Amino acid sequence: MDEFEHIIVTQEQQWLEITLNRAASFNALSQQMMAQLQLALDQASLTDDLTCIIIKAQGKAFCAGHDLKQMQANNNVDYYQNLFDQCSQLMQTIVQCPIPVIAQVQGVATAAGCQLVATCDLAVASQDARFAVSGINIGLFCSTPAVALSRNIQPKKAMEMLLTGEFISATEAQQQGLVNRVVPAEDLTQTSRDLAATISSKAKVAVRTGKAMFYPQLNMDLPQAYQFAAEHMVCNLMTPETQHGLDAFVNKKPKG
Repeated sequence: MDEFEHIIVTQEQQWLEITLNRAASFNALSQQMMAQLQLALDQASLTDDLTCIIIKAQGKAFCAGHDLKQMQANNNVDYYQNLFDQCSQLMQTIVQCPIPVIAQVQGVATAAGCQLVATCDLAVASQDARFAVSGINIGLFCSTPAVALSRNIQPKKAMEMLLTGEFISATEAQQQGLVNRVVPAEDLTQTSRDLAATISSKAKVAVRTGKAMFYPQLNMDLPQAYQFAAEHMVCNLMTPETQHGLDAFVNKKPKG
């Protein structure tokens, strides 16, 4: 992995941990940070022995969204279009990454920061975490965050968040389907790592097949989805790793 300024990349056992490292700016997604995240994810996607990625953050906040100071300093259509194209590509890279990506959230996750949580495959949050798509409070509807948010929670709740800019608690985020687990702050890191370790203990081919299958089938009609899923199951079954697991299970001697 390359050395970065705005993120920290470390490997823990079989998974990668990417830490947002702009605590003084509440880890706002500057163009530079997004470029480094993109590069780190691209490199991770090409690494066969990785089983999972955790995205976490330094400081009190997970991510406060886009860097508004940078946006204000570059007030032109081309800059804005390039910025949101860059962000959209980053979010799609997370979805297309062959291995699961876990968001580890403390403090606030707002606007594009909430989008980042919604885009990750799984999310673990501390009890003090809060979530909002708050662009509406400065006159900007969070249109691109709405894409990820509306794919996590029910449309009416998503619209309520988008139209009011109000925060929801970690508990409500879990109830709404935005996060998987809510834990005390002191348990946050270990819970994320335990989840990564559990995923890492599964057959790599099954995990990678599952992620490749899951998102595309969501937008298919039912017959097409079943055909698509069946094709992935066949490919999964034909791998030596899965055949070995199947053989071990079927031929296991009864206890006693």
